[in-house]
Amino acid sequence: MRLALILTLLPGAALADSLIAARTLPARTVISEGDVMTVDAEIAGAATSPEAAVGLETRVAIYAGRPVRTADLGAPALVERNAVVTLLYRAGGLSIRAEGRALARGGAGEEIRVMNLGSRTTVTGVIGPDGAVHVGDLP
Repeated sequence: MRLALILTLLPGAALADSLIAARTLPARTVISEGDVMTVDAEIAGAATSPEAAVGLETRVAIYAGRPVRTADLGAPALVERNAVVTLLYRAGGLSIRAEGRALARGGAGEEIRVMNLGSRTTVTGVIGPDGAVHVGDLP
């Protein structure tokens, strides 16, 4: 009886909910509520509630029964690699718009590299909610 009491008082002895995949989720899958389920276990790095994962995109394949780790999730991609995107540069009152080729895939708020098609210069910018890549002062 004393051992059981001591074990319940130890840090880490309490279990928390963790999220696991209800089915195999290929990379680039936008997670819906039916794709995940909660288990009564504490799994390091795993999301703890469906709300933390629903609407996000898998960056890697997650197999059925495996934990859904927050590091393996991200915002749904708005820009695909090699897509032509709008580059927006703002500094003070100056605003320049140009076309560029995305050198990576990413979602809103993520930083990617883009090659300016006019000058062939590679710049780094942040993807906006409309899919344009913002370089310089952010809106």
